[in-house]
Amino acid sequence: KMSIDYGVWDHIYVSDDEDVTSPFVDTPSLFRMRHRARVDKMTKFQQRCEDLESSFAECCRLLQGAQRRLGYLEEQMKREEEDEEREAELKKVQAEVKKLEKDEKLFLGLLEEHRRDEKKLPWNVDTICREGFSKSVFNIQPEIKKETQQEKVEKHKTFVEKYAKKMKHFGMLRRWDDSQKYLSDNPHLVCEESANYLVVLCIDFEIDEKHALMEQVAHQAIVMQFILDLARTLNVDPRGCFRQFFSNIKTANAEYQNAFDRELDLLKERVRRCAQAQMEGTMKELEEEERQKRLGPGGLDPVEVYESLPKEMQRSFDEKNSEMLQDAMNKLNPEEGRYHLQRCIDSGLWVPDLQEEED
Repeated sequence: KMSIDYGVWDHIYVSDDEDVTSPFVDTPSLFRMRHRARVDKMTKFQQRCEDLESSFAECCRLLQGAQRRLGYLEEQMKREEEDEEREAELKKVQAEVKKLEKDEKLFLGLLEEHRRDEKKLPWNVDTICREGFSKSVFNIQPEIKKETQQEKVEKHKTFVEKYAKKMKHFGMLRRWDDSQKYLSDNPHLVCEESANYLVVLCIDFEIDEKHALMEQVAHQAIVMQFILDLARTLNVDPRGCFRQFFSNIKTANAEYQNAFDRELDLLKERVRRCAQAQMEGTMKELEEEERQKRLGPGGLDPVEVYESLPKEMQRSFDEKNSEMLQDAMNKLNPEEGRYHLQRCIDSGLWVPDLQEEED
């Protein structure tokens, strides 16, 4: 048979049920005073738990940001030459990551200790029983099947087609209160697709040399990224925690604000680099397209062929003088002359007449 453990009833604190028979004590007032003192103690205990959880979440978020900066700096050190300033920044960020990892372990230990203390608390008239018809809803993201790259692309494309105008409007907001209200009215915008779209919009503005607009949208992109990071830290749906982000940033201390500003500066730098790379790629594509259009009947580029010709031959083409060209050819070694002439024909610089072709 299954035994029942009645040990949990051994330590129950029920001050309201104590009999006070002294004629000099007002019993109801004493009960109210004791109850109020106990409720205040429970409130402080619960507040400490909330403070620890909030500090732990903030520490995790700062650690993630520092680790991203560290990865970015290490990648720069590999790609570029050594720089004393960058090396000093790298050491500073490494020390910051080490300190935050230590703080994370400390907060985790304090939380576990607080939960152990909570289990040891004696029951009282406020905690000894629970409502019979009550349910709790946890704002935790359900496990989602991992999407393929193609599915992510299609999802992003569909989302952008549907909400591009609203996301662009959010990107132009400047005040914290306006951003919070807009997301409250449009909670579906709080997602990875919005963050990605805002970054793409930044790159487009930078390519168009609209630098002020790029910096404005970059600010909102970091706002969205901080909300998503907070949601991952708390393991909740980002639509349920964006108000907490705005509450934090509006009353932020210097460290929190500096972390936000650093992430913003890093994003703007990445956007400028990406925009520069895209413009260079586009220029190369245009140059190659123009080159393909220039190719002569033999598949050679007339510009490249012209630049490889001897000076006298170049001058004859500049002046469109066939006699000068003939004289220049006669001064060359016959084999070298035939080589240059054939390249001129293949590139379209020289078109022999019908008589020459028959010969």
